[in-house]
Amino acid sequence: MGRGRQKAKHTKLARELKSFSPTVDYAALERELTHHDEDQYVDRWSDMYNSEDEDDESARV
Repeated sequence: MGRGRQKAKHTKLARELKSFSPTVDYAALERELTHHDEDQYVDRWSDMYNSEDEDDESARV
């Protein structure tokens, strides 16, 4: 008895997802993905990982 109800819910959800079309700001996406000048790019995670890597390397030597 439960399978028919479950299948109906999945079918309803699939129809909703098929017709769903979110609005996308393509200009903002392009600005985020393109780098016009490589010098401006700053990797905010590199300092955190580099300091950990240096500690590991000094322990190995």
